[in-house]
Amino acid sequence: MATSSAAAPSRRSVFDAAYIRSEFSAAGISAHFIPLIWKYVLQNPRCGDLDGIPSLPANAYALLRQKFRPITSALTAAADSKDRTTTKLLIRLQNGESVEAVVMRYDTRLGKYDGKPRPGGVRATLCVSSQVGCKMGCRFCATGTMGFKSNLSSGEIVEQLVHASRYSQIRNVVFMGMGEPMNNYNALVEAIGVFTGSPFQLSPKRITVSTVGIIHAINRFKDDLPNVNLAVSLHAPDQDIRCQIMPAARAFPLEKLMNALQSYQNERDQAIFIEYIMLDGVNDQEEHAHQLGKLLETFKAVVNLIPFNPIGSSSNFKTSSEQNVKKSQKVLRCTYGIRTTVRQQMGQDIAGACGQLVVSLPDERSAGGATLLSDIEDLRI
Repeated sequence: MATSSAAAPSRRSVFDAAYIRSEFSAAGISAHFIPLIWKYVLQNPRCGDLDGIPSLPANAYALLRQKFRPITSALTAAADSKDRTTTKLLIRLQNGESVEAVVMRYDTRLGKYDGKPRPGGVRATLCVSSQVGCKMGCRFCATGTMGFKSNLSSGEIVEQLVHASRYSQIRNVVFMGMGEPMNNYNALVEAIGVFTGSPFQLSPKRITVSTVGIIHAINRFKDDLPNVNLAVSLHAPDQDIRCQIMPAARAFPLEKLMNALQSYQNERDQAIFIEYIMLDGVNDQEEHAHQLGKLLETFKAVVNLIPFNPIGSSSNFKTSSEQNVKKSQKVLRCTYGIRTTVRQQMGQDIAGACGQLVVSLPDERSAGGATLLSDIEDLRI
């Protein structure tokens, strides 16, 4: 009787930092060659192999051919918003699943600061995904409708930056895409280590990790990722409302979460970003703003009020009125002295705004670096 042979293991991304360091060490190859490999792939994102990298030891080429691929994911679609400030990337992973990353461009010269023109110019922020789907099940978030499918490797997280670099020079990275980053903690830490090293050289102060409030991970975060910004998806000022709209909040009681954040801030002189989605008639009344102000008045915090983005006709929520958003902002600012911003909505017309990321591919679409997908709604993303 013939026996089927085991499938050959997939080659790993060169950006899986721990794995490539381990393999190089076992082969007696210095780790200082690794950033040279990353730089080559970053500058040649369509390279099919790694033989063109100059000045590596001979055994390094053999190892790379055997166990690694320059890029394990593929950019299958790219969609620009009408105003061209936002580009949403659809990325197919080696296992056949897909995730999204969103490039958001801002011109810091628009508007004034302290009565004077703002300095700077166009800057790009990349919103990356850390998981395929999400197990948190937040009722206002499209990604939650997918359920949880898989964690991304650190290399797959980094490859989103490689793909995005074909469209803009990325200055900031936010882990606010698909998935709960703290539930893929080791890959998160490893990917950020690559982001902040050569050749990417991103400042940790320009990286933000968002979480629904995974308490044990927050306790580790302050030591493992110093100077990286922490954002907490609070979305309600009391436990009951949180549990209604964020089922996972039952595992992370608000009182314990706030204690963890207080401990975090006691050790880090760094503001915590509080994300608060504005849901009409649920958490957007003046009394809720006062509750939130009292909850945060001892913290060094920045509250970001997020107008709800519809996720289809099945949504049970409506967007708060502009009046309620402004009223909440005024209460937090004027009564409690808390810096409060209203998130600028970008990419709504391509379903690339906050809470709208969900992937369901009906067919294969090809999009090279310059091809834009005009009927993105067909993908339900």
